[in-house]
Amino acid sequence: MIDIKFLRENVNLVKENIRKKFQDEKLPLVDEIVLLDQNLRELKLKGDTLRQKRNSTSDEIGNLFKEKKIEEANEKKQKVIEINTQLESIEKEESEIAEILKTKMMVIPNIIDDSVPIGKDDSENVEIEKFGEPFVPDYEIPYHADICEALGGLDKDSAGRTSGNGFYYLMGDIARLHEATIAYARDFMIDKGFTYCIPPFMIHSDVVTGVMSFAEMDAMMYKIEGEDLYLIGTSEHSMIGKFKGQIIDEKDLPIAMTSYSPCFRKEVGAHGLEERGLYRVHQFEKQEMVVLCKPEDAMDWYNKMWSYTVEFFRSLDVPVRTLECCSGDLADLKVKSCDVEAWSPRQQKYFEVGSCSTLGDAQARRLGIRMKTENGNQFLATLNNTVIASPRSLIAIIETGYQSDGSVKIPKVLQSYMGGLEVIKPKQK
Repeated sequence: MIDIKFLRENVNLVKENIRKKFQDEKLPLVDEIVLLDQNLRELKLKGDTLRQKRNSTSDEIGNLFKEKKIEEANEKKQKVIEINTQLESIEKEESEIAEILKTKMMVIPNIIDDSVPIGKDDSENVEIEKFGEPFVPDYEIPYHADICEALGGLDKDSAGRTSGNGFYYLMGDIARLHEATIAYARDFMIDKGFTYCIPPFMIHSDVVTGVMSFAEMDAMMYKIEGEDLYLIGTSEHSMIGKFKGQIIDEKDLPIAMTSYSPCFRKEVGAHGLEERGLYRVHQFEKQEMVVLCKPEDAMDWYNKMWSYTVEFFRSLDVPVRTLECCSGDLADLKVKSCDVEAWSPRQQKYFEVGSCSTLGDAQARRLGIRMKTENGNQFLATLNNTVIASPRSLIAIIETGYQSDGSVKIPKVLQSYMGGLEVIKPKQK
C-alpha cells in the first residue's frame, strides 16, 4: 500500500505505474481515491472546526454559570448537544469513507523500481546472469519422480489415498537428503550472520492482508474453518507479521533473519498440479531470508540476498541463473524481484527454485511497522528471499547428481548431514 499523500501529489505517476503493470482496469480507482481523500479531509476539517466551537462554547457555559446566568448557560448547553449530534454524524461518515478508501488503496500496486523491465507476464522476464556451466550427460536422465521411486524414496500413491493430489511421502535416503538440504541451508544462512527462527505456521487474517495482495491471498492461502487463522504459504508471512504494530529503534536495524517452515498452498491458477512429480505441490518445506532495514539500504540488501541463494546452489554444484521479473510478473506489493533458476539436465532448461523481492515500505505500512529516528517515526523497508524450497531443490540435486547406473551422488557439503553417505543407490528388487 502506497502513501495516500504520495498518491495525492503524484496522480499521473501512480497511473503510469498501473499501466506499466498492465492493470488498466485499476486506473479509475485512482480518481475515486483522490475524490474520497478530498471528501475525508473536508469532513475532518469540518469536525475539527465543530470540536473547537464545542470547546469554546463549553468554556462559555462555565463562565455563565459562575455569573449565575443560568438561562443563557442552558441555551449554550443545547448548542453543545446539537454540535455533538453533528459530530456523531460526521465521525460515522468519516469512518465509512476511511474504510472504503483503505480498501481501494490496498488494491493500488506499489511503485516499481525504474530498473524493472516492462513486460506483461513471466514470459517476458529477462535473464541477468548464469552461474556454473549447464551440462547434459551422454546418458538419459529419467523423470525425477521415477528416480526417487527407484531409490525407494517416493510414494505418491499412498499420499493420494490419504490426502489427494499434490501430496507425497518421502522415504529413506531421499527423505534424509531432503532434510539434509534444509539443515545445510539453515547453517549456511547462520554463517552469513542471519538469526535462525522457527515461526508460527498459522497467522491471523490481518497479518495475511498485511503481507500480500488480496489476489495472492485467494489463490494461495488455506483458511482454518471457524477460526481467524490461515496456514502460511511461506515463513515470510509470519516473520514480517512478528513486528506488526512495533516501533524499532533505528540503531537496531538491519534485522536479518532466516526461518524454517512447512508451507501450504492451494496453487489455484493456470499452472495446475503435477500428477506424478514434486515440482508443484500443496505442501513443501522452505528456508527463507527476511530483512527489515532502512529504506535507503534496501537495494544493497536485495543484491546481497539473491547472491546468497546463488552461492548456496553453486556450493551444491548446481548451475543456476538469475532472471529479472518484468513489471507484469510482479505482485502488487513488490518494488523489484528476481528469480533464481536451477539447470535441469533432463529438460535441458532452467526451472525456478527461489525468488528474491524488495517491497519498499508496503508491508510495513500495512502492518504499522516503524523505525524510530531522530526525525520521528518512519516506515522501514522489508525484503524476503528463498534460500531453498524443497522438494524443488531436491529435484535439482537429484538431476545434477544422477549417474548412468541409476545412483545419485550426494553433494560434498551435504555428506556430513547424511552420516558420511556419498551415493544413494537404487533399491534391489
